[in-house]
Amino acid sequence: MEAIYIPQLAKALDGTEVLEVREHLPDLQTLMPVQGKLKVKHCGNYLEVSARVETIITLTCDRCLQQYNHRLKLKTRELIWLEALPEEPGLIPLEREVSLEELVETLPPQGYFDPATWLYEQLCLELPHRQLCDGACPGIAPSEDRPAEITKPVDRRWASLEALKNQLP
Repeated sequence: MEAIYIPQLAKALDGTEVLEVREHLPDLQTLMPVQGKLKVKHCGNYLEVSARVETIITLTCDRCLQQYNHRLKLKTRELIWLEALPEEPGLIPLEREVSLEELVETLPPQGYFDPATWLYEQLCLELPHRQLCDGACPGIAPSEDRPAEITKPVDRRWASLEALKNQLP
């Protein structure tokens, strides 16, 4: 997917570009290409980006450590504000308090929108926090056959304490 030049998008029919997505994203390891549609609409001072895509990804279960396939479906919509950035980076302080109203995505009005990066970020947000192969996954079963090395003290410095323990009734 190529980056979209924002001023050119504003001149497009209805200010909209619809992309058919059918490719692997470079930073997201999937079993099949990401497939679906991505729509970018220029609305004056913001972009309205929406997507409906899906793919299959291999995850590792947090309980049993087995790998399993997970269908990742994305249906989302986001507004990205077009705002000119200050020309001198020295004008932005390194540390500052940020209000909730400032927690929005912004792009320069004369810049580019990268649909592949946006799609990658949105798919990463859709990954499940608890990766379980099955809701009733029991986890790793403890082994009943414990080797003799585990029951013996591993560190010889503990040997005298073990001898003392054996002398107690």
